[in-house]
Amino acid sequence: MVLVVILFIGFFWISIHLIDLKLNFQTLIPFRQRFFMGFLMTLMISIGSLGVSLLIGLVAAITQECKVLFIRYISLAYVHIIRGTPLLVQIYFFYYIIGTAWGMDNRYIAGILILSMFEGAYIAEIIRGGIQSIERQKYEIALSLGLSSVQTFRFVTFPLVLSRILPALAGQFSSIIKDSSLLSVIAVIELTQTTQEVSADNFRMFENYIFVGFLYFLLTFSVSILSRYLERRFQYERRA
Repeated sequence: MVLVVILFIGFFWISIHLIDLKLNFQTLIPFRQRFFMGFLMTLMISIGSLGVSLLIGLVAAITQECKVLFIRYISLAYVHIIRGTPLLVQIYFFYYIIGTAWGMDNRYIAGILILSMFEGAYIAEIIRGGIQSIERQKYEIALSLGLSSVQTFRFVTFPLVLSRILPALAGQFSSIIKDSSLLSVIAVIELTQTTQEVSADNFRMFENYIFVGFLYFLLTFSVSILSRYLERRFQYERRA
């Protein structure tokens, strides 16, 4: 890992010298408060979107197996339409058309809802795949032990599904963090929008975006570490 980091930094440093780019990160110091507020807003939007998208994804995953055809097709249409169109298009469509039609003036709430709708479609497929991956024998064993449906969900379905989808969910949360940068197109003052405003003030675009890229990396890398910790702990508890 250390060798990879050294090689990456070395390649980056050589590239900077080849184009004779002079970086001065001290120009960011006067704007540290604005960067902090943008970072905090990105974190809040990401956490809010994660909670709502998990709920949407769970409902969509369950309703795709619903015996009522109308409900099943609505869920399938939602997943395919959302997954088949770019997030940027959805942001413009839902905010400027749907949001305007229904009086949604709060850009932050609208941004969280739009991001949640987009990520929820992917989470629905993750959850559905996790449920379908459980072997039928597991349910037969639970039935032979006399477990009720609630007990089967608590002791069999939920632990197995969670252990199998946790890595994918962690990756999806990292995507939420990165995708939140697109909310800058509707003037949500998160980290990317803050960087654009600071760049207009100090004219140090490279320093600003390198620093912001590092902040995004900190967030996504922290999610990765937390995910691996939860995986190890969860598997240990299952063995215990």
